[in-house]
Amino acid sequence: MPLDARIRDVTDRIIERSRPMREAYLARLEQAAAQGPARAHLSCSNAAHAYAAMGEDKAALAGDRLPNLGIVTAYNDMLSAHQPFETYPALIREAARAAGATAQVAGGVPAMCDGVTQGRAGMELSLMSRDTIALASAVAMSHDCFDAALWLGVCDKIVPGLVMAAATFGHVPAVFVPAGPMTSGLPNDEKAKVRVAFAEGKASRADLMASEMASYHGPGTCTFYGTANTNQMLMEIMGLMLPGAAFVNPGTGLREALTRAAVARAAAITHLGNDWRPAGRILDERAFVNGMVGLMATGGSTNLILHLPAMAKAAGITLTLEDFDAVAGAVPLLAKVYPNGLADVNHFHAAGGLAYLIGQLLDAGLLHEDVETVAGTGLARYAQEPKLIDGALSWVAGPGESLNDRILRPARDPFAPTGGLKQLNGNLGQGAIKVSAVKPENHVIEAPARVFHDQEAVKAAFKAGEFSGDVVVVVRFQGPRANGMPELHSLTPVLSVLLDRGQKVALVTDGRMSGASGKVPAAIHVAPEAAAGGPIARVRDGDLVRLDAVNGRLEVLAEGFADRAAVTADLSANDFGVGRELFARLRLGASDATEGASILF
Repeated sequence: MPLDARIRDVTDRIIERSRPMREAYLARLEQAAAQGPARAHLSCSNAAHAYAAMGEDKAALAGDRLPNLGIVTAYNDMLSAHQPFETYPALIREAARAAGATAQVAGGVPAMCDGVTQGRAGMELSLMSRDTIALASAVAMSHDCFDAALWLGVCDKIVPGLVMAAATFGHVPAVFVPAGPMTSGLPNDEKAKVRVAFAEGKASRADLMASEMASYHGPGTCTFYGTANTNQMLMEIMGLMLPGAAFVNPGTGLREALTRAAVARAAAITHLGNDWRPAGRILDERAFVNGMVGLMATGGSTNLILHLPAMAKAAGITLTLEDFDAVAGAVPLLAKVYPNGLADVNHFHAAGGLAYLIGQLLDAGLLHEDVETVAGTGLARYAQEPKLIDGALSWVAGPGESLNDRILRPARDPFAPTGGLKQLNGNLGQGAIKVSAVKPENHVIEAPARVFHDQEAVKAAFKAGEFSGDVVVVVRFQGPRANGMPELHSLTPVLSVLLDRGQKVALVTDGRMSGASGKVPAAIHVAPEAAAGGPIARVRDGDLVRLDAVNGRLEVLAEGFADRAAVTADLSANDFGVGRELFARLRLGASDATEGASILF
């Protein structure tokens, strides 16, 4: 199928817009590659330090004849998704030897769990941790000893930070190695009901704890389709992971076989062989468009509207909110996974998963097929799925039909004709809204504003019974410069209660919502942010606010609004505690949310 003209046009605009920066990036990549294998330039003293503790691999490392693979790991056992990585280095070293290579842990990077920090001060470090991970990865890779890199990460900020680093070391081939989702526990919709009941005082803390523990119950990624699982989808559809690797459960034979295969593939695509596949070449404009297509087709996390521009910038490419809007308008919604539906990612995988979805998108002309990937040339490879047959790993054609049309639909009969994301513009600035889980009757909300400067004040007003009618809850001074742009996910149960009572309700914020945000209409990432004097800092209680997701408008319907002075807020409390003092000065240099909210670019 020829490429859809709308996808081609978006790609062409990105290519033209990015040309000067991308050309400079590729020139640097070629210059680094022209120097030849990095280890060849180590002095004997340099090399002795690098290989001193490598035991049986020392002789092979010193010989300079075999590929050496660097492992950058985000292992910790605070994150269920990352706990399986504890045993990966030994397995990778063993697999590398079998592939005629060596492997070393180049370094570790921090990995925080947003599920632990939701609604707490630590969440103010979350978004900034992405750029910290990129910086830490650069330190790991700076030893310049590696012919390819294996990147071990799964969750929210970790994968984007690792991609930013992989792009920065773009001459080095990069293979992303996942751990897989935990097995299904308490259904996500049942957990959500208990959260709402607790917010209303109808469930005890013991009830809530039992529900949460039954949902988050073992090793692996949380099973809802939030940022972590959206990341895994992206790594496949952008060609940085082996086909079918994303959603295989930890501790299975297939999971181990895929990890070993990832190591062998990394060893095969170095500059030492005949199939050099540097990360910077794979991460081209077409790959990022494919990523946006996957985001829209699956109803993925709104956090990627922040992360993809930052990732792209590291590869010399500029993405804008207009690009996301244009792709969303061209791509149908093919998947219903919680919070957009009742299924979890294990159900999605069983229904046909990414192999089926990618096949459908290719057949509809909505993906660039002619891309380079770690698996080879062409994205059609990713419409296959891995099988472990008699102990041997092989790939077979993915399913031609959905095995559950309540979870996965063909492109000819989607859940919705568009991807469920809309750009918002108006006198309140620029932002975005995800509507794939929002009922059509809530796509346009016009109601008086109630203005707050933190989410705790919203919850206090709810408990005091102050939300008795239709309302647009405005939560400002939540942007990257103000307090690091924490997720406001803890507002979801409160606002859901109001919605369930029959009230018209919406959220407008310069902060962000979790990848688990769902049925409440939310205008997020509003820029310029309040801390930068953006229009959101001029909103007053009682102003009539119109959020129109149909026409992409976000407006205050108040006379003289543009002439008001922006309010300021005392943000000093955001500067101290749980390490925030170390980030306070860095936050001041963060870019707008529309540009990735990065302290690096």
